[in-house]
Amino acid sequence: MRKLEWGLVAALLCLPAAAQDATPAFTAAAADTSARTLDEEVQDLKQLAVDLNRDLFLLEEELLFPASTQVAIFVSMDVGEFFALDSVEIKLDDKDVTNYLYTEREVDALHRGGVQRVYVGNIRAGEHELVAFFTGEGTYERDYRRGATITFEKGIGPKFIELTISDEEDKLQPVFLVREWE
Repeated sequence: MRKLEWGLVAALLCLPAAAQDATPAFTAAAADTSARTLDEEVQDLKQLAVDLNRDLFLLEEELLFPASTQVAIFVSMDVGEFFALDSVEIKLDDKDVTNYLYTEREVDALHRGGVQRVYVGNIRAGEHELVAFFTGEGTYERDYRRGATITFEKGIGPKFIELTISDEEDKLQPVFLVREWE
């Protein structure tokens, strides 16, 4: 019986040591799991922040520019061999609404088919006049400043207007067109 008691005591003495050895492994595994859980929570919070930012942006757009009074003006280029765009100045009803100075990258994006929203604002329903001035380098490396005008009727819904710079092959000159989107 003495051997059994000593064996039991030895087992009990070894048990805490074995438990102590197992504790760091268990703690490391728990820490790894909690680190993964914490990382997942951080990623979830980041995604929530991105979603909230998008929703706030849409709400701000809706509040600042309601569809019933909204006008948006876009700039695009077709070919652009006879004109190197530097800037666009836009007047709406004889008021300066925007001036935009282009970088080389932005002009390159327009040449590749990009369309830039250069202005968004609110106007009342009725007749309005839009005047756009394009500044850049024209044929034979001469400075070029041309304008384009459109008189349009603003109704209940949003109004979209596109300013297009294209080439006229016959005259070797750029053409500046203004058109309403339907």
